[in-house]
Amino acid sequence: MATLPPETTLPRIDSALPSVAAIEAEWLAIHRQAQELAELARIAAEPAQITPAFDLLMAKAKPWQHTLLTQGIEDVAAMLGSGMAALATLADRGQDTGAPALVLWREFHAARGALLAVLHTDQGQAPGQLTQPRPA
Repeated sequence: MATLPPETTLPRIDSALPSVAAIEAEWLAIHRQAQELAELARIAAEPAQITPAFDLLMAKAKPWQHTLLTQGIEDVAAMLGSGMAALATLADRGQDTGAPALVLWREFHAARGALLAVLHTDQGQAPGQLTQPRPA
């Protein structure tokens, strides 16, 4: 459990935070990659769009949430990039990409859920931070 507020534990929090527009552009970029991945996994692709709910969450986000979201999106982009390169190699060899693409899709889906959980954290509180004292 976190005992320190996130502002003291995240090194990149400063006045040079990425803009909401930049974060949303990166969010859309990973979703475009996920659409390609869904095709390889033979599942229905989700639309790559910014929803009003996401806009609202971004508007209410604290600086530490912007930082974690930016770092997380960069991590997901790296995961998708290397995974898509590996899937392209399989496709070039004439091998089936369905099963490995589905595994990568599940990883993307879990990572995206974790990123959204950062934004859903109540009152800008760090994930895992205690809200009430534990009972003795």
